[in-house]
Amino acid sequence: MVKFTNFFIPVLKVLSDGKEWSKKDTYEPVAKILGITEEEKRERLASGSLKYQNRIAWSFLYLSKSGLIVKTKPAFVMITEEGRKLLKENPAKIDNNFLMERYPKYREWVSSYSQREQQKDDGKKEVLEGLDNCRSVTPEEEIDRACRDLRENLSDELLETVKRVDPSFFEKLVIDLLLKMGYGGSRAEAGKAVGKTGDGGIDGVIDEDKLGLDKIYIQAKRWENTVGRPVVQAFVGSLAGNHSKKGIFITTSDFTKDAREYIEKIDSRISLVDGRKLVELMIDHGLGVSTSSTYEIKKVDRDYFPEDLF
Repeated sequence: MVKFTNFFIPVLKVLSDGKEWSKKDTYEPVAKILGITEEEKRERLASGSLKYQNRIAWSFLYLSKSGLIVKTKPAFVMITEEGRKLLKENPAKIDNNFLMERYPKYREWVSSYSQREQQKDDGKKEVLEGLDNCRSVTPEEEIDRACRDLRENLSDELLETVKRVDPSFFEKLVIDLLLKMGYGGSRAEAGKAVGKTGDGGIDGVIDEDKLGLDKIYIQAKRWENTVGRPVVQAFVGSLAGNHSKKGIFITTSDFTKDAREYIEKIDSRISLVDGRKLVELMIDHGLGVSTSSTYEIKKVDRDYFPEDLF
């Protein structure tokens, strides 16, 4: 999807008729001007809001702080004379540098929430370039991206930690994870080590639900080497020996393409969980991780205010 600042001109064009527009009514016309695909329209932020609509909403803020549009009433906007004047100039682009250099109102607004006004005049160009770079996305997207980066770093650290535990702890970890995911039984009953000769590598069994109506067999391998088809096939064979068609194969490494394709072709329902997927599930279900900080992002409660305001 195009940069956040690329939404500025399309928003002004949609509002160029001088009429009062409901913000939500601008979404489709702006998307059409930018050529946003149906797939891109479905992209969402971590908050659940649609990305393109979020960018349009933030465009309203930046354009209004520049004096190019005005909010006429809650959730309604219209273009100003200054905005129409700018459109007649047919600018190639409107970005943060453009707004900073041309509109004092915008410059004052930026200074009010940042420390950039403390920079010396000879650092102005560097400051403006930095502002343009950091505002290629909306503030909400910056938070979203930072959260993804933090999660990625956490995943890497967690996977390295899991790879260092001993095999018995790893098998316990797997059972603990499955319990947190809703598989049934008490902790004592949930994971039962099989450990029999000729078990085909089965490391445990867990109830599929709390009533124990079905069993799921588990193989957990704390490996560095990629797991190939022969190992997976042996596990499938061990399920047949236990009159089961449901199994979970978990490894700290990865599975070969051949192994994954094999699973797609058989009748048994086998879930292959590689190292990356394993730690993602651990993070999602709060296993082996703790919360270090919590930040709240508040928004207007539309259930509180009269519906006609929105």
